Amino acid sequence: MAIRFFMPTRFVWRTQHSFKKLVLLCLFFGWQVSFAHAEATNNSLTLNAALKRAIELNPSLKVFEFRNSALSGQMQIAALKPAYELGIDAENFSGADELSGFDGAELTVSLSSALEMGDKRAARLGIVSNSRSVIDAQRQVASLELLGEVTRRYVDALAAQEQVTLAREANRLANETLKIVRRRAKAGAAPEAEVKRALAAASQAGLTLQSTQQQLNYLKVSLAALWGEKTPTFVTLEGDLYHFGTDIEFDSLFAKMEKNPAILIFAAEERLKDAELRVATTQSKADVSWSLGVRRFQANDDSALVAGFSMPLFSGRRNTGAVSAARAQRNEIYVQKEVALLSMHTQLFRAFHNRKQAILAAKTLQSTIIPALRDALKETQAAYERGRYGYLDYVSARQELLNAQRTLIEAAASALTYGAEIEQLTAEPLSSTLYSVSSDFSGTVQ
Repeated sequence: MAIRFFMPTRFVWRTQHSFKKLVLLCLFFGWQVSFAHAEATNNSLTLNAALKRAIELNPSLKVFEFRNSALSGQMQIAALKPAYELGIDAENFSGADELSGFDGAELTVSLSSALEMGDKRAARLGIVSNSRSVIDAQRQVASLELLGEVTRRYVDALAAQEQVTLAREANRLANETLKIVRRRAKAGAAPEAEVKRALAAASQAGLTLQSTQQQLNYLKVSLAALWGEKTPTFVTLEGDLYHFGTDIEFDSLFAKMEKNPAILIFAAEERLKDAELRVATTQSKADVSWSLGVRRFQANDDSALVAGFSMPLFSGRRNTGAVSAARAQRNEIYVQKEVALLSMHTQLFRAFHNRKQAILAAKTLQSTIIPALRDALKETQAAYERGRYGYLDYVSARQELLNAQRTLIEAAASALTYGAEIEQLTAEPLSSTLYSVSSDFSGTVQ
């Protein structure tokens, strides 16, 4: 019995919420049933359970915690005001005559600092704050890519699981053919060469079954690696490889794609570049350095206050280059966004139409081609046993059916993989039933 995975009817990205909490919320409704069953049997895995494990345990997402910690330290640094400096000066000592020793020395103890002009401190804090927004957007993009990769590997493993089932069927048919050929040869209706050919075909079918099983084992290891498991703790995958959901129009998908975190990240980077431009602009206003202290005259045992200030000249003119560079870097973000949109549009268009073609192929194979070939095999087998058809006719009919079933698995897997790509590009479930009563998370594995 096919097990469907259910997702909530909305899958919305909001930068003000933790992406991890958002994904777990999206997974909860389907996970609480399907994953509970998987844990109870301890030998099956659902797609929702795989997604949850990857989000919680994949090490690639842990780097963002350290980046946020680093930004917290940078925020403390950016908030600091100019430091105070304690200075001690000694003049007119160890000279000749009346300036020998420290009799004529002048000792000055001073305190100095700088007055930041142009609101530089707020500009620095703005850079750190917008850097955090960029990191949050990057984390959303990385999490979305991880979910897409989990889905793709899950589909690959599920398709391999179907291929193993088909290989077992092919092995059964090959052995059944061998029995039929031997029975005919024993009755003198078939030459011994046909027995040898049938025996070789049965042995080859057994080797194919073993190879397919090894491929499935590899794909399960590859899937489990996404949440840090070296040895998979599951045996089978649950899901309906042939459930594709209901499509929506390409224009609607493209409108959703423009809200993808991979596009929204440019807005965060644009704000960061604006903050960097503000910092560059503030450097055009020179800071004022000041000092205040007490000077001691040893010669007459007197003291006096000393004060001073200084500031660089022509700071605005000297900073023109830095401002121009920061403005150019900000404008570059607009071009990068347009390039990314064009690239993602092409990617979405390819995935959309390839998915439609794969679904058409799968449905045609299911409804027309495979039933016809299955009937043809039955008729050919019966005719072969009566001596009306030759061995090649029988084997060809069997192989045509197996090839069609193999093509069906590949077409279904391609449709689901392209669906996962579309969902990654749009950051939302693919099915148009998203906007109705149903809450199927279609386009991937149901």
